[in-house]
Amino acid sequence: MSVIIVTILLYLFGLAAAAVGSRLAGRCATWCGALCGFPRWVVAGTVVPLCVALPQLLLAFIAAGMDATGLAVGVALAGAVTDLGLVLGVCLWRREVTVERSEWYGKTAVLLLAGLVLALFVRDGALSYTGTGLLMALFAVSVLHGIACRCRQQQAEPGLCWLTAGAAPPAPAEQAVRAFPAMSVANALKNLLGTVLGVALLAAGALALLTSASALAALTGTIQALWAATLISFGFCLPLLAEAVHRPRRGAWHWFAERCRYYPPRQLPAQLLGSAVTELTLVLPLSSLMYRDRLPVGAQFRAYDVPLCVVLALVLLVPPLWQKRLARWQGAVCGVLYLGYLAAVLFAPSAAA
Repeated sequence: MSVIIVTILLYLFGLAAAAVGSRLAGRCATWCGALCGFPRWVVAGTVVPLCVALPQLLLAFIAAGMDATGLAVGVALAGAVTDLGLVLGVCLWRREVTVERSEWYGKTAVLLLAGLVLALFVRDGALSYTGTGLLMALFAVSVLHGIACRCRQQQAEPGLCWLTAGAAPPAPAEQAVRAFPAMSVANALKNLLGTVLGVALLAAGALALLTSASALAALTGTIQALWAATLISFGFCLPLLAEAVHRPRRGAWHWFAERCRYYPPRQLPAQLLGSAVTELTLVLPLSSLMYRDRLPVGAQFRAYDVPLCVVLALVLLVPPLWQKRLARWQGAVCGVLYLGYLAAVLFAPSAAA
């Protein structure tokens, strides 16, 4: 019993350290990019998407280096499913959403292609080198597309089209997060120190989560994929889920999250899509490179996670193509698919995963 209590406490510490570290690292990293002289739209198209997916990226990288491939793959695939099915589903269902049309189409198209690449190149139980290369190429395409979209939005180019859900206005003005700091040695050192401290906290949290998930799998005799799909992925998405529910409350976390916000609130749906794309097209290939061999992808991932990523991408992409708008029912469908996925991994896990 004492071992279980210690493991749960370690898990809770990992969640707290990962949440605080990722927010702090993301905020300070974006300011470091601005202090280096990069335009705001370049920072928004490169640094911000990486920071949103930073917890999954770091944990999967560490897990692959420790040969815990079930956790490495599970964090990436289950993280993408959770971001799309749970958080984005809640966001579309509950909030008034406005996103730029070409950005939404581009991200969902890359997401669909990444899912198809995975379905094609993991059929024998491991991610092939060809699949790794194609995923990294899709990541490069996604980054370039994100930079182009942010540039058009920043410069308010004529002809921009918007997709809306709910009663959102058709063409919102860009909301400033907080003004970037003036260039000075003090600001540069402060933000550099904040980035290092945030990454250190995130690394400590990732190690704690990795250790607790491995311990829970050993204590309960279950597969690592089960814990990657439930406790870890759900824990990582909690800060984003609180933002999607959109019920601000006073408290220490509310104050900290607002201080460390590094993208406007209305960009949450696009950031969730970008996070899922990053998890599929960057986290998995880097885990494969860290593993120094073809990355094993268990039967449970091939049966549940990969097909669901493709289905979620189709749900998010196809209806806006002919309706020219987003719909709340898309969020409901994503949520139902996620609940079905959760029931499957809990009650019908694959012993071969």
